[in-house]
Amino acid sequence: MEFRIAARAAAFRTGLRSFAFLAILALLALPAASALAQGQQQSPPPPNATTAPPAPGSAAQQSAAPQLPGAPEPPIKVTTGLVHLVVTVMDHHHNFITDLDKGDFKILENGTPQDIRFFGRETDLPLRIGLLLDTSNSIRPRLDFEKDAAIDFLTRVIRRDKDMAFLMTFDNEPQIIQDYTSDASLLESAIRDQRAGGGTALNDAIVMASEKLIHPPLPRGPEAEVRRVIVIISDGNDNLSDHTLSDATDAAIRSEAAIFTVSTNTDWLSIDDASKPRKYNLDPGDKILQNFADQTGGQAFFPYRVDDLAQSFYDIGTELRSQYFIAYSPAGPAPRGEYRKIEVETDRKGLLVRTRKGYYAVAPSGAGPSAQ
Repeated sequence: MEFRIAARAAAFRTGLRSFAFLAILALLALPAASALAQGQQQSPPPPNATTAPPAPGSAAQQSAAPQLPGAPEPPIKVTTGLVHLVVTVMDHHHNFITDLDKGDFKILENGTPQDIRFFGRETDLPLRIGLLLDTSNSIRPRLDFEKDAAIDFLTRVIRRDKDMAFLMTFDNEPQIIQDYTSDASLLESAIRDQRAGGGTALNDAIVMASEKLIHPPLPRGPEAEVRRVIVIISDGNDNLSDHTLSDATDAAIRSEAAIFTVSTNTDWLSIDDASKPRKYNLDPGDKILQNFADQTGGQAFFPYRVDDLAQSFYDIGTELRSQYFIAYSPAGPAPRGEYRKIEVETDRKGLLVRTRKGYYAVAPSGAGPSAQ
């Protein structure tokens, strides 16, 4: 079956439910010892302080304020040497499980159990969003759908003076069309002006967006904290990038940006009931989009109708309000830039746990060779 572009574009603007993206946690604040001495809990460093290679002018350290079970706790502050995770837990019906405690989780790094240092639920950090719009010739028939989806998404999610987004298009090469802004009308105008043509350089676009998200504009005040998100609307088929698939995945992991993908592929089949079409096969482009989401702790969506897309975006918002924040201090050899695999498990049976698959262990800038 095919997308009905004109009907979808009109229905989308009225059918999409609002939701809000909420929070990737972590920022450098006070050393753990002094903060604990003052009776405060502390939490992990910014992504590029612990899990990404140090870079000149690296982003300011972040802090988070998740709600712990029971009575309210002071904001969690960041310390150096910690790995932080945003974790989603669902049952087999895909209902979010939000009543787990610290003792219900088990963290493994390269198979070795880790001690959880900090734990919390639900965060509401300012968003820094890179919206990547495929404008290659292969999606020409679906470009109007992409535009309407992108505009409606940004209009609903961007909170003025809190969240910011930039627009990037990619065909023969990626291009930043609108830089960081909290003004959705500027983003809408930029999206409306786009035309399709050329090849597809998806990997190059992800690398460029990830690099840009490492150093985003930070909120004013002592607690400069943001969540980094990449939203890709594309068919996933890359035929022109200089960077490889692994280059793009690594870049996103190093920036700690969660990737959410919306496929524009039309490879659908109705089985028995024509009113309930089902995706019977993920084509190569779909699998690429799925991989980006899986590796970074995001999610891939394969909408069929406008209502399906609206539900997908609603589910993203619900997920981001139903997550756990976990931080641990790696127990193991000194970081040497190697990739370390992360597994998060829960003692409760039958639950699905989702988070990023790992990180690059690089000592914070200025730390000795044994620093974590």
